[in-house]
Amino acid sequence: MGRTVGVIGLGAWQLGADWGEVSETDAHATLQAAVDAGVTFIDTADVYGDGRSEQIVGSFVKDKPQLTVATKMGRRMAQEVGNYTLDNFRAWTDRSRANLGVDTLDLVQLHCPPTPVFSSDEVYDALDTLVQEKRIKAYGVSVEKVEEALAAIARPGTASVQIILNAFRLKPLERVLPAAAEAGVGIIARVPLASGLLSGRYDEHTTFGADDHRNYNRHGEAFDVGETFAGVDFATGLEAVRRLRPLVPAGASMAQFALRWIVDQPAVTVVIPGARNPEQAGNNAAAAGLAPLWAEAQEAVTAVYDELIRPLVHDKW
Repeated sequence: MGRTVGVIGLGAWQLGADWGEVSETDAHATLQAAVDAGVTFIDTADVYGDGRSEQIVGSFVKDKPQLTVATKMGRRMAQEVGNYTLDNFRAWTDRSRANLGVDTLDLVQLHCPPTPVFSSDEVYDALDTLVQEKRIKAYGVSVEKVEEALAAIARPGTASVQIILNAFRLKPLERVLPAAAEAGVGIIARVPLASGLLSGRYDEHTTFGADDHRNYNRHGEAFDVGETFAGVDFATGLEAVRRLRPLVPAGASMAQFALRWIVDQPAVTVVIPGARNPEQAGNNAAAAGLAPLWAEAQEAVTAVYDELIRPLVHDKW
């Protein structure tokens, strides 16, 4: 992208849909709190609230040139390889440009398309054309699988790969992060708190609203199950958090510990936790100021993953 961003960003899915209702006033307050805490990178998508998230972010970032806004495209149509064409890319990015109120989008990412899309010459040619036409400054991909990330990293025009990376999702450390570092491709770590599981705020009695994906997508009913709790069974995730909690440094929260763990991984460019209120946004951003975790903490995260989480998720994505 050619731009420097703070290591803790903000994911704006919560501000659009699928996490319960958030008013525009509250959304702006959350965005402002994030920026006040040092956030300079905001990630959204055309499908979040069918454009609502983009519109809210766009109205907020107006006259704030220091902020970088990434959006995503491709999930407002059927997930078919034939839909990933230059004409559709132009239409999708024109809509996002209007929603965000900009002439040129900072970064556009293919939004977890079908796996064959990542190996299509025509797709990358079309993305290069969008850059030439100044519809977008740069492009990247958001992926579900390690193999998809590696296919995109191999393409010279890819600026970034957005991938699920957290204490419950260690597989990207093996090949994706080293490949991205070698190729100079940015890594955007998404679902960093495993849909809130790694915040340490939930227990066996926690319930979620009918309009919250943590209720309706537990088994992948609406989209890839890996997007909800990083694909980890809720009860298993709670047990893993209980084992990790003693590692949290004094004065820090469980969420900050989980975010700091990601920041400490080589090749991570930016982490994008979501937030539904100003307090969450500020607390998340503060994780950047924590000291790097000691080796024992890193080893303990791996040990908990190997025992509880690896059998559930490692071979799926």
